[in-house]
Amino acid sequence: MKAIIIMGPQGSGKGTQAELIAKKFDLFHFDSGSYLRSVLYDPASKNDKIIQRERKLNEAGALNTPSWILKIFSQIVKKTAILKKGIVLSGSPRSLYEAFGYNQGENPKNKTGLMDVLSKSYGKENVFTFVLDIPLKESLKRTSGRLTCSVCKSPFMIQKYKIDSCPFCGGEIIKRKDDNKESIIKRLDEYKNRTTPILIELKKRKYKIFKIDGTPVPYKIHKTIFSKVN
Repeated sequence: MKAIIIMGPQGSGKGTQAELIAKKFDLFHFDSGSYLRSVLYDPASKNDKIIQRERKLNEAGALNTPSWILKIFSQIVKKTAILKKGIVLSGSPRSLYEAFGYNQGENPKNKTGLMDVLSKSYGKENVFTFVLDIPLKESLKRTSGRLTCSVCKSPFMIQKYKIDSCPFCGGEIIKRKDDNKESIIKRLDEYKNRTTPILIELKKRKYKIFKIDGTPVPYKIHKTIFSKVN
């Protein structure tokens, strides 16, 4: 079984590449962003104080509370491994705490993060991390023009498509609440400041990590990822 992590700034195509590689290797695609939004906007939890707090963070473009995220995501990984199913994660981990169980400056001894859970569940040699690299201007352009099907989650771009409903399932086309310029810029800053240290620690711990140009068309990026994993 394989565990593949797709990282990158907003608009880099993490979800697209994760979906392609999941189909290629028969993996479970855990889209952390979509999963979080389903939890945060579940009508059944609208009066939950923790959910209210996390929803405000999400809508402001800030990262959600790492300890809360780590607990939820670790359970997902463990359950997937129990089912003898490989996994590909897009959008997670997003902070040092989420990845390794501690913040910068803290003692890492006896701390457990998502990377430890993945290593224990799948074997460190079967954990691959891919970082999709795109310029800031390209990230802003893609994210501000992003639309999504409310049902099947298929992505669309405002500049290229002028449609009222999804051509695949007929679902309503929506724009994410956090896809506004102010929120996008804040998320990009969060990525740079809080996600970059993860990559440094991954290299230090000798995980398999590959940096890939995220600007070519998706199928070319997919071919590169496939060759590295295969």
